[in-house]
Amino acid sequence: MISLTGNYTLEMQRAASIAFELLKLNGEAELEVDILNINEMAELNNSSRGIAHETDVLSFPMINEVKDFTKDNYPFDYNTETNRVSIGLIVICDEVAKRQAEEFGHSILREKTYLFVHGLLHVLGYDHLTEDDKKEMRKEEELIMSSLGIER
Repeated sequence: MISLTGNYTLEMQRAASIAFELLKLNGEAELEVDILNINEMAELNNSSRGIAHETDVLSFPMINEVKDFTKDNYPFDYNTETNRVSIGLIVICDEVAKRQAEEFGHSILREKTYLFVHGLLHVLGYDHLTEDDKKEMRKEEELIMSSLGIER
């Protein structure tokens, strides 16, 4: 199970649970979610990636590889207070999400949930650097979103 902390929606928690099941993950993990304004996101994007403008979502994985989320597998990332492995942080820009929702003609809830799913997959080791990686990541995104009942 992946438990969320911070500023998240019920749909994000449901998406994390669905991803956990679909990706056949085991153990207990926790993931922080934060929503920033456009200026905060531009500053974070610049400080973390050297890109001096806002973006829609940033992911900060704390793990290098995905295996069962246990204290034995992640002794340095294990939170003894919650008995979960801390796997990272996802940050979503509120204004960019709203702009993209309008641009794509769907709800803000759908856009923020999609951005969360995209960020979650990055935390779990997925990427879109090659065309094959992009196809695999997109397939997982669409499977999670359709399992939520939130499609394009």
